[in-house]
Amino acid sequence: MQLHDSVGAPEGESALHAGFEGRLLESENVLALAPVDLDASLHFASGTLLLSDQRLLAAGAAGAQEWALTASLALLLHDQAGVGTAELMDGERRLAGWHYTLAHQGPMLRLQRRLAQQADALAGRPVAPPDEAEAEPGVDTELQSPPSTWVLLRLGRFARPYRKQLIWGFLLTVLSTAATLVPPYLTIPLMDDILIPFQNGQAIDPMLVVLYLGGLLAAALVGWGLGWARTYLLALVSERMGADLRTTTYEHLLTLPLDYFGGKRTGDLMARIGSETDRINVFLSLHALDFATDVLMIVMTAAILVSINPLLAVVTLVPLPFIAWMIHVVRDRLRTGFEKIDRVWGEVTNVLADTIPGIRVVKAFAQEKREAERFRQANVYNLQVNDRLNRTWSLFTPSVSLLTEIGLLVVWAFGIWQVARGSITVGVLTAFIAYIGRFYTRLDSMSRIVSVTQKAAAGAKRIFDILDHVSNVPEPANPVRIEGTLAGGIELRELGFRYGSRVVIRDLQLNIQPGEMIGLVGHSGSGKSTLVNLICRFHDVSEGAILVDGTDIRRYAVADYRRHVGLVLQEPFLFFGTIAQNIAYGKPEATREEIVAAARAAHAHDFILRLPHGYDSLVGERGQGLSGGERQRISIARALLIDPRILILDEATSAVDTETEKEIQKALDNLVRGRTTIAIAHRLSTLRKADRLVVMDRGEIVEVGPHDELMAREGAYWRLYQAQQRQADSDEAEVSEGAARERAAVATAATQASHAAHPAGEA
Repeated sequence: MQLHDSVGAPEGESALHAGFEGRLLESENVLALAPVDLDASLHFASGTLLLSDQRLLAAGAAGAQEWALTASLALLLHDQAGVGTAELMDGERRLAGWHYTLAHQGPMLRLQRRLAQQADALAGRPVAPPDEAEAEPGVDTELQSPPSTWVLLRLGRFARPYRKQLIWGFLLTVLSTAATLVPPYLTIPLMDDILIPFQNGQAIDPMLVVLYLGGLLAAALVGWGLGWARTYLLALVSERMGADLRTTTYEHLLTLPLDYFGGKRTGDLMARIGSETDRINVFLSLHALDFATDVLMIVMTAAILVSINPLLAVVTLVPLPFIAWMIHVVRDRLRTGFEKIDRVWGEVTNVLADTIPGIRVVKAFAQEKREAERFRQANVYNLQVNDRLNRTWSLFTPSVSLLTEIGLLVVWAFGIWQVARGSITVGVLTAFIAYIGRFYTRLDSMSRIVSVTQKAAAGAKRIFDILDHVSNVPEPANPVRIEGTLAGGIELRELGFRYGSRVVIRDLQLNIQPGEMIGLVGHSGSGKSTLVNLICRFHDVSEGAILVDGTDIRRYAVADYRRHVGLVLQEPFLFFGTIAQNIAYGKPEATREEIVAAARAAHAHDFILRLPHGYDSLVGERGQGLSGGERQRISIARALLIDPRILILDEATSAVDTETEKEIQKALDNLVRGRTTIAIAHRLSTLRKADRLVVMDRGEIVEVGPHDELMAREGAYWRLYQAQQRQADSDEAEVSEGAARERAAVATAATQASHAAHPAGEA
């Protein structure tokens, strides 16, 4: 039996696609993927369901199947006792069925919704919108299920590369535990054959004493050596597993769409990849090892006790059922409590993640006290949640200790009675007490591990929430390769897009020729930025298609396609590093000559040379230390360096002054030359060089044409332009009026000063 790898990691996605190689058509687009990890007998087996815009395909141990999409096709889902069942129905007829573990409930629900949308479209019914939680930016889309201890078993996929080391670690654990059980056994002959006979007047045999004491020393040395080797080996393995977990989580996080990040706080994601993986690492390297040692110690000790005296052994094990019952009662409270603590701690981290990058705004508005109070409130709430959990935990631990002390008392009482009857010797009782001390110590240690286990389970659940999230911008199973460079022709064909139930773009048609410059204009919320995001494939369209050079962009590999798209944003983002590193971000292998050439074309070379270290000058986090215009010109140089065939300008000059705008506009003229360009601009006057202007309103195109033609129509564009001109004239009038008032005030002050210097009487 083999566990199927969790879907979500990049290698899991490749594994899903592997079963469909050669089966998908060139014109077929993948809409959803869902793993099926159980067979008909509920044994673990690998399988996948794939929904395209034409068919539903299944691959797995039972072979390959497929069904053409029809208006009556539906997927029914239900679950029981942790096992999900999916049934494919055609009306009342059952076509097929699959089983899966509930870890894959999210992808299966997504596939069910996508299939329902396709069936509605084929039947001519209104297309059911996707869940708002799935599509609306800014909404947390994670399934809020309580954490289970069994989630720790999913870490097995990260342990698989280290199987040999783990087997050696287990053998060392068995041997070191066995070595620590030798000394109590040697106390029996020490008491019965040496000490008690000596009290009865017999002489002590020195060789026998040396033999037994040598045995005790040898057992201690062997136990120390084996314990050191075991701890060191398993610590190395756990560190590597933790590193793999962090890397895999971060790599998968980078593959997720922008929607996912819209519903998450930066501090929370940082806490998951940082502190949660550290917590799991500590659990694996220390507590899991201690737990395995405790279990082995208890099992071996119980076996030795039974072999010495079965009746006394039964009495020794009396407290076990009570301790097990207490662990069962407390476990659920601890599990949910620790997950809540993790979320509350994420809020504390979020305050830091908000405040530190925005410290300039905090200080500019003198909000230090407010932010300190916000942090204090988050910290107080964190304390309250911890206090509630500590009340449960503080009662549990002493109760286990009390039960172990009572058990030890019972063993003493029963043992003395047995010695008095002559059923056992004093040496046997002494050995029992020694073993029972170790037994109850380990039992107490096992009870304490409940806390760290539940903490690790809560952390693992939060990490697998990321790894289980499947991108809604899937990679094609058989991507179309981009040979050379794209020509840059773009066709928007009956385009539609929704954020949840909110329609943002509807039935949009537009053809953009290679090398053409298009200006997107319209009121805020008209869908301009959404359309740009769709062309960049940050989202996938809900209806219709976007074709570049005649090929649906969903047929291109995502990274391969985006390498041909350049993006210049309204708020350019620069990374901490040198100027040269930021310019070369999209092309790390670029030479210094290429970087300088891109900077010259972006009109950034002169101001870069004025910096203390030129191109090697460090840029602060998010570009601090540079003006807005300088940051924008570096971002233009960054786009120039990759030489994109499609260029997106999203309000690239709206946040700068007029003089800086002129410099940026010169850089943009170099950037757009020979490229298909889509520009969004706040100032309509900056789009006069566009070949065509596309006017959008409420997700629809209402006008298309050159500036002069649209002005002559006196339609939507004319009204936008006139409104902007009136605003500009009003602003200019206010400035002129203010200057006039200032001149008048200066003249009045001069007159008053003159009168003060030459009073009328003196004149």
